[in-house]
Amino acid sequence: MAEKSTIARPYAEAVFALAKEQKQLKAWSEMLQTAAAVAMNDDMQAMISNTNVRKDQVAKLIIDVCGNKFSAEGKNLIRLLAENRRLSLLAEIAAQYEALRAEEEKTIDAEMIAAFEVSAAQQKQIAEKLKARLGREVSLSCRVDSTLLGGAIIKAGDLVIDGSTKGQIQKLSIELAR
Repeated sequence: MAEKSTIARPYAEAVFALAKEQKQLKAWSEMLQTAAAVAMNDDMQAMISNTNVRKDQVAKLIIDVCGNKFSAEGKNLIRLLAENRRLSLLAEIAAQYEALRAEEEKTIDAEMIAAFEVSAAQQKQIAEKLKARLGREVSLSCRVDSTLLGGAIIKAGDLVIDGSTKGQIQKLSIELAR
């Protein structure tokens, strides 16, 4: 069987094309995130995978749970996914859609894991440096991990910058072992 990402890609691309045409990138993002969250619920997963439950019943349930957060096109997407037994791919479709949206809007989410609390001024400076390096607007989130000893690790897409003391010690130990 094909990978989930391969199966989800055409759906994500089609939704993205529609959202771009309608100038509704953010609205579609919210709809997909909501639908993915509902579909990831354990009870909903059981219902989605149960072949004894009619496809249209599952679609109606998801649409009802999401309430008025869906446009007519959003509801049609849920019905289409149910008809093709692809509701289990909603999280992957949402993730791929977000990647397409970030590419279109020239944005990227970055995470900084630091040994100590990072001030707002430092976060702003790091975000500006990343913006210059990546050529995109950067949304930086930070968290503290005391096991790092010192320094920080920055992750932005495929880019990983390990400036932690722990990482530097590991690199040194590998070099010394050679």
